[in-house]
Amino acid sequence: MPHLRLPDPDKRFKTAIRKAHRKKRISKLGIVIGTLIAAVFAFLFLLPTVLTITNSFMSSSEISANYGAVFQTTESGGKVFIAKTVNLKFIPDIVSFSQYYTVLFKSPEYLLKFWNSMIYVVPILGFQLMIAMLASYGFARYQGKVREIIFFIYIVLMLMPYQVTLVPNYLVSSKLGILDTRWAIWLPGFFSPFAVYLLTKFIRRIPTEVMEAASIDGAGEWQIFSRICMPLCKSGLISIAILVFIDYWNMVEQPLILLSNDELHPLSVFLSKINAGEISLAFAVAVIYLVPPLLIFLYGEEYLVEGISYQGGLKG
Repeated sequence: MPHLRLPDPDKRFKTAIRKAHRKKRISKLGIVIGTLIAAVFAFLFLLPTVLTITNSFMSSSEISANYGAVFQTTESGGKVFIAKTVNLKFIPDIVSFSQYYTVLFKSPEYLLKFWNSMIYVVPILGFQLMIAMLASYGFARYQGKVREIIFFIYIVLMLMPYQVTLVPNYLVSSKLGILDTRWAIWLPGFFSPFAVYLLTKFIRRIPTEVMEAASIDGAGEWQIFSRICMPLCKSGLISIAILVFIDYWNMVEQPLILLSNDELHPLSVFLSKINAGEISLAFAVAVIYLVPPLLIFLYGEEYLVEGISYQGGLKG
C-alpha cells in the first residue's frame, strides 16, 4: 500500500494564524480609512460655523479687507471690489469685541429681533407639545375606523411641505383678521401635526399590558396618561422639543409672507436683510443666533439619540 502523507498540523495552524492577522490588518486599515473620511466630512461640515465664530472677533476693516469682493456694494447695487480675491481667514489679526458691543448695546434692533424669535418659538413649542401629548394619547390608546382616518389625515398633512400650505394659511389668516400679528405665526404652529405623529409612535411602543394592569389597579385615564405614558415618553418628548425648536427657530417663509411689518420679523429673517454697511455685524449676530439651539442640543443630545434610536421608553 502506498504511504499516505498526512497534512502537517503546525503548518495548517500557522496558515490560519497568517490569515487571521491579514484579516485583522485589513480591518484596521478599513477603520483608519473610514475615520479619515469621516474626519474630512466633519471638518467640511463644521467649517462654516468655525469661520463664523472666529470672524465675529474681527474688526470691521479687517472683514471688509478679507471679504470685500463678496459683500461690499454701492447704494445703486453695484459691486465695489476692495480685493479681487476672497481671503478665508480663521484667525483675526487683532481680537476685537466691538461687534458684540455694537450688537448688544448700541443697536437694540438686533436684540429686538432675537426676542421676537423667542416670542414666536417658545409658545409654539409649549402649546404644540401640550396638544401633541393629549392627541397622541387618544390616537394610541383607542382603536377605531374614525381614529384611523383622522390619523391618516395627520400623516398626509405632515408629509406636505410648509410651502404647499402657505397660501391656505395666508387666506385663513386674512379671513380671521390676524395677518401682520403674531397669531398668524402662532396658530399654525400650535396645531402642527409633526409632534402628534411622532409622539403617537412613541406611545404605541408602550405595551398595552402596562396600561391594562394600571387600569385593573384602579388608575383612571388621567393617571395612566400622566404617570405611565408621559414618563415613559420622556426621551421622545425631549427629542421632539429639540426638533420643533430648531424648525421654528429657523423659519423664514412664514414671517415673510404673513408679516409685512418688519418690527415683527424674527432674527432669522433679519439676518438675510443685513445690508452691506452692516455686514461686519452679521458674524456677531449669527453667533448670538446660534447660542439657543446649540445649548438645547447639548442639553438634550442623549435624549435625542435615544428617542430617535428606540422610538420610546419600552419596546412592544
